[in-house]
Amino acid sequence: MAAANSAELSLNLKPGSKTTSAPSSPAKSRESLLQRVQSLTGQARDQGASILGAAVSSASRVTSSVSSGRHLTLMVIDDQNTDWSKYYRGKKIGDYDIRVEQAEFKEINVTANSDGANVSMVVYRGGTRVGRSFRPDFLLVRQNLKDAGENYKKLLLAFKFGDVPSINNINAIYNFQDKPWVFGHMVQLQRILGKDSFPLIDQTFYPDHREMITAPRFPVVLKIGHAHGGLGKVKVDNQNDFQDIASVVAVSKTYCTVEPYIDSKYDIHVQKIGNNYKAFMRKSISGCWKTNTGSAMLEQITMPDRYKSWIDRVSDFFGGLEICALEVVVGKDGREYIIEVNDSALTLLGDSQEEDRRHIADLVVAKMNASCRPRSPPFDEAAQPPPVGPRGILGSLTSLTSTHSNESTTTQPPEHPPLSGVGRRDSQVSQSSTISSGPPSSVRLPEPPPRPGFQRQGSQSQAVSEDSEDTMKNLRKTFAGIFGDM
Repeated sequence: MAAANSAELSLNLKPGSKTTSAPSSPAKSRESLLQRVQSLTGQARDQGASILGAAVSSASRVTSSVSSGRHLTLMVIDDQNTDWSKYYRGKKIGDYDIRVEQAEFKEINVTANSDGANVSMVVYRGGTRVGRSFRPDFLLVRQNLKDAGENYKKLLLAFKFGDVPSINNINAIYNFQDKPWVFGHMVQLQRILGKDSFPLIDQTFYPDHREMITAPRFPVVLKIGHAHGGLGKVKVDNQNDFQDIASVVAVSKTYCTVEPYIDSKYDIHVQKIGNNYKAFMRKSISGCWKTNTGSAMLEQITMPDRYKSWIDRVSDFFGGLEICALEVVVGKDGREYIIEVNDSALTLLGDSQEEDRRHIADLVVAKMNASCRPRSPPFDEAAQPPPVGPRGILGSLTSLTSTHSNESTTTQPPEHPPLSGVGRRDSQVSQSSTISSGPPSSVRLPEPPPRPGFQRQGSQSQAVSEDSEDTMKNLRKTFAGIFGDM
């Protein structure tokens, strides 16, 4: 029996063989080959199921690993005087934690493509140089994009290119690159609302020094370029001083604006963070005409309706500023003048700074929930196991399992793949001693061997050889259907 099995295996491995190992028993050879095919099919099914189980187990481990560390990354552009990570501890976006990455514009580099933006940053923490790369899901800008001698427009372009949602929105931040551009929008708003309803200060714009002949009246405040914190601002009292400062503008190679100097009693800082509004009165006690520099007395006051109306209209006019502030100067005659508007990089004032930062954090979480909430895949897609193997063996395994079930309920082989004729006897076969060798779908088993004397042994051997060759073709097609082209 072992020798017979060895011979049958030899037949399987040598498709070019022209004779069978037992030419006198073709039916037995067919039955053995069929049993061998069924055995190999079962082995393939078991091995495939093992592969599938391992793949599903591996995918499950990977999913578990990812789930345990799932997070969304919030990029905060700010200096290290404020640790923004503490305001997001315990907060989640769905099932995702919020990981905070904080750095200044000068400490990062940004590249972007159609799939998003990638940030590389190098920062120093406690004297240690720390560098890492990540993909931000949301952006909070608490630093001015442009200041005296600094311009980080290219980084904002990268965030825009990567379609990173932000507070304030990137279009608004882009609009706040130059104060004359912002003031021009406020002039349009004043024309809509009227001078009495929106008391914007008068201002003159000079693109360069050539047209700076004289000011309409003195004293005036001249602001060179785009700067913050009192930089680039000069009080000019007469024509000679005006000509001197014009020469400075020529060297700076930038624009400037000129507005009348207001002998102020105090100034007002009107602040909006989401739906939270505050107003502060600030009065210099150091004698400096710039109330935002030197020592000043600060007091939070009740928010008048007109201040709230002003800042709401400005916010809407710039496309919806979630965080912004108006600067208002109150003259000694009691008249109010709106002098400028600041965006999300506004300075927080007073004893409520901690509260304001928490308002900002809550606002960011709300916006992240609206724009960054991860979407779960559809149920069918999530339940679908990962593909195993390059030729889709999972589909073959399903077919094999179905075939195995059919085999267990019938004594006849399945009709597909094309071994359907094997083991089926045609009742109308001829009584001749030759074996019909038609197409694979109509292969017929021979009748019992004829009596000696009616046919030569060579004829029977040739017929068995042709039938064996057809059987091997069928086997090759079977294995090709199971394992693919190999």
